[in-house]
Amino acid sequence: MKKVLLAEDDADFAGVLKHYLELYQFEITWAENGEEALSLFQTERFDICVFDVMMPKMDGFTLAEKIIQINPEIPFIFLTARKLKEDKIIGLKLGADDYIVKPFEADELVLRLNNILKRSKQNHFFTLTDELQIGNYLFDTKRLSLKNDNKTQQLTEKEASLIHFFYNHQNQMVKREQILKTIWGNDDFFSGRSMDVYISKIRKYFKDDSKISIESVRNIGLEFKIKKADL
Repeated sequence: MKKVLLAEDDADFAGVLKHYLELYQFEITWAENGEEALSLFQTERFDICVFDVMMPKMDGFTLAEKIIQINPEIPFIFLTARKLKEDKIIGLKLGADDYIVKPFEADELVLRLNNILKRSKQNHFFTLTDELQIGNYLFDTKRLSLKNDNKTQQLTEKEASLIHFFYNHQNQMVKREQILKTIWGNDDFFSGRSMDVYISKIRKYFKDDSKISIESVRNIGLEFKIKKADL
């Protein structure tokens, strides 16, 4: 069974979600506030987390930040009654896999959970070599790190998957939809905004090599360019 950590301060709402998700073979552990959820995460293993944004003792965003420090690869969804654009931006920057505004249908949450867990499995990439040379950088595909001179950038699995995708399509124009469907599993609005955040991070990771760039063609796609060294 897929284990879900549900942090939700509304006991009635949490009870309904718990009962419904259990019908679809999810094992639900419920926490009524952020502090309790953090304590549970430190002692148990979960496949995915669902956090309400507004909770007593510790809000969902703060909880997510602390959870990521423990396990940066854990997928998570935010639930909120607020439709503020600022909230969505915060969620995206934290690396949220989805953001659902209340009220919503329980079967929508089931669908999104299954899609995220499916994508999470698909994002484990394989390569014939442990290390790939990308310009002046050494990309360690097993240790998920990017090395340049004496600096090492530790990567999340999604960052590594995206870099690996770009490496395999270097100096090619790739449509946004192709990247989204390969790495995120769909090309909806939320995934598109999430991808933009990851692209910004990866641009910074490669900023010390002027031969490497990620160029955008508006409304079409992206090109990961690696210029050949001058002879």
